[in-house]
Amino acid sequence: MKLQYSYYRNQDVLFLAKDLLGKVLFTQIEGEITAGVIVETEAYFGIMDKASHAYGNRRTNRTEIMYSDGGVSYVYLCYGIHSMFNIVTSVKDDPHAILIRAVEPLIGSEIMERRRNMSVTKPAISSGPGSVAKALGINLSFNKKDLGGEEIWIEDQNIKYNEDVIAAVPRVGIAYAEEHALLPWRFFVKGNKYVSKPNKNC
Repeated sequence: MKLQYSYYRNQDVLFLAKDLLGKVLFTQIEGEITAGVIVETEAYFGIMDKASHAYGNRRTNRTEIMYSDGGVSYVYLCYGIHSMFNIVTSVKDDPHAILIRAVEPLIGSEIMERRRNMSVTKPAISSGPGSVAKALGINLSFNKKDLGGEEIWIEDQNIKYNEDVIAAVPRVGIAYAEEHALLPWRFFVKGNKYVSKPNKNC
């Protein structure tokens, strides 16, 4: 079942970042459907979070989408190369977001293999946020997309993980965030081969 807008508008971004593990992220591009089970996420806590693009209530052309009601996408380029897919959550003017860092391929494996030029058996195909975007065909054109639409959406297919197999560790690549870099706001499924490094074997 496709997630409803009410789900995304939960104001507890840490709950959502953990709860999204096991949900299935879909894209449909020119009739080709691909999907992967979300196995790694990172939470960004809006204006109070030094790692967030919206820290200090920063509002720019790029970040304005983060101030929308939850249920839309925020896609930006990292190093000018890699598309990073984020889910905007919470309510209007409360700019929470969740970065999808890894998915386990589920549907459209041959399409992902073509996009990534590698076998779906290789973890690198969808391990790390840049790889997730490439495997699912997500680029900057997906910025500000409605997650209730037909191009990109998330479903609850009743895939559940027990608390003891979910790790909560510091986020990746945010040393600039000072003490907030140490917050355990990255969540992943222990032992899943598609989870990105480091701390893969926690």
